[in-house]
Amino acid sequence: MTAPFQTIPMTAEPSLSPSAGAVASTAADISRLIRPRIAVMVLATVATAAWLTAGRALDGAGLVVVLLGTLLVAASSSIANQIVERHTDRLMPRTAARPLVTGRLGVRDAWILAAGLLLAGLVITVAGGGWAASAASLSTWLLYVVVYTPLKRVTPLNTAVGAVAGALPVAIGWFAAGGPGRLLAGDAAGGIAAGALATVLYLWQFPHFMAIAWLYRKQYSDAGLKMLTVVDPGGLRAAGQALAAALAMVPVSLLLAVPSASVWMFLVAAVASVAYVAATIRFAVARDDPSARGLLLVSLASLLAILVAAVVCGGPLS
Repeated sequence: MTAPFQTIPMTAEPSLSPSAGAVASTAADISRLIRPRIAVMVLATVATAAWLTAGRALDGAGLVVVLLGTLLVAASSSIANQIVERHTDRLMPRTAARPLVTGRLGVRDAWILAAGLLLAGLVITVAGGGWAASAASLSTWLLYVVVYTPLKRVTPLNTAVGAVAGALPVAIGWFAAGGPGRLLAGDAAGGIAAGALATVLYLWQFPHFMAIAWLYRKQYSDAGLKMLTVVDPGGLRAAGQALAAALAMVPVSLLLAVPSASVWMFLVAAVASVAYVAATIRFAVARDDPSARGLLLVSLASLLAILVAAVVCGGPLS
């Protein structure tokens, strides 16, 4: 007979197997290379712009193809950016673990991967949205990689250039949804909405990136990057730029509601943009890490609210 309460020996928790560890490491490297949070924001921008342009007449299958192509191009631009910045990335703790910095991915292999993703993404975008959408996608890649990235070592004006690259995905969605044809046919609503969205995204980036530049100002300085918080350590110029952009964003956000005549869109845009202004004022006055972190969180929440409202309430009337 066995004892009624048999003692089971305690064993240590099993550790990850070598294969599981390798998979986890590879997944982490892929995430660092393509920066999925940025990619998701780009895709949301393209989809919102397409919806504001065409509404229920939007070709859903075509949009999915365009989003896939855009994702590949965005991944390519992220890899190319890290190739160009690998030497400065090595000097900052927040980027020191990237695969190109540590040598887990070679520069030659990274260029091959970036070129392959770019080519595939452009071809797929042509298939889903036409040549104009693909050209807008390529323009975004070139502006981000060839212009903005090197400028970070030269002038604090890099933020203004990078903000253009951040707003250009609106053009991808507008072209993919037949925006030029609709405009020529007399349908100006989609063009107004897409233009307002692009302007919102451009202005939104200044407070957002100034908050990041403040939080990592020492790392940027050590890496020799000419961010505004580096050339002006007191943060007054950064605060001024952020506040000017946040204030300008209020009326432009409200313009998003005009084509749809949606009261809810108007209210969400008003609340989100005014909250963004309030967080920016707090940062401009305090210019400390807590206010910068608060501004960063509010920036993400306000943009998410505006994009969701644009999709739910802000589509064209027809």
